Amino acid sequence: MSKHRVLIVANRGIDSPELIEGLLRRGAVDSARVTLLVPAVPHGLAWAADMKAGWSEAMDRAEAAAEHLRSAGIEFDGAIVGDPDPFAAAGDVLHSLDFDEVIVATPPPGVSAWLRPSLAGRLRGETSLPVAEMTIHPRQERPVTRLREAVGALSSAP
Repeated sequence: MSKHRVLIVANRGIDSPELIEGLLRRGAVDSARVTLLVPAVPHGLAWAADMKAGWSEAMDRAEAAAEHLRSAGIEFDGAIVGDPDPFAAAGDVLHSLDFDEVIVATPPPGVSAWLRPSLAGRLRGETSLPVAEMTIHPRQERPVTRLREAVGALSSAP
């Protein structure tokens, strides 16, 4: 019996425990083979200097997520880093590989604008495959420690 082939489209948060938990609830360990698609969306204004600025970071996120999937016992077919436009990236993959379902992992409303308008809704209009949405919370990046005053600054006091 052939396993259900699932394409997961996600950006930040792809290594979220919620993604693994959601897949496990869906029975992914026994019945599914998962492929990850991580659009190479540049962070901040990096795209202004380099349109490929998001590729390295997307590769790092994909590798971390792959490790989490494997350690959870989910059959992992591979990771694809795609076009910075999530809709174009998904279209490229869906036109070149066969899947039974697409899951778009989205941050909670208001957290990110990379999926506006709804990527899942746009994909439903372009494919006959079932397209599901799964809300995940991106892992918090460690805050940068800021100094209150410059180290070694000269004082105006005598």
